[in-house]
Amino acid sequence: MSSPSSTSKRAKPGSRGGGRFFHIEVRPASDFFRFRVQDVGAPGGVERVAGRRASGSWDTAKWLVEKTHAHVEDGHLIADSVEAEKLFASLGSPPRHVEGDRFQAAPRRGIPESEKPTPAMRRAQLASIRKAQAAVRRRAKAKPA
Repeated sequence: MSSPSSTSKRAKPGSRGGGRFFHIEVRPASDFFRFRVQDVGAPGGVERVAGRRASGSWDTAKWLVEKTHAHVEDGHLIADSVEAEKLFASLGSPPRHVEGDRFQAAPRRGIPESEKPTPAMRRAQLASIRKAQAAVRRRAKAKPA
């Protein structure tokens, strides 16, 4: 005969409110089959949980915000650090409280093709071109005629 504790389901991370992080879900975990946690910025603080889809592409499943970087006020998550503030500004909607330390938010908005290339894309393209030109110059300089 099994005990009641062995038949009960495992609690979702952050559902009981006793952990070190606030969990902000942006996409359902059921969309992914593998997960990886990445530090964003300085160690600790804000972490990204990336999920891998069956197609092989990676996307953000949820964000983890350390409790020293944010606090809950009237059911809303309020940033206490610049890192958390930047994250909340990049989300598609303000984090909405679900239960315990869990929140939900929309992923950041998609950029329409009419607005591309963005300034960041242009900077990256120019940096790649300069890097390739420098490599060609180095090769030409090192190769005696």
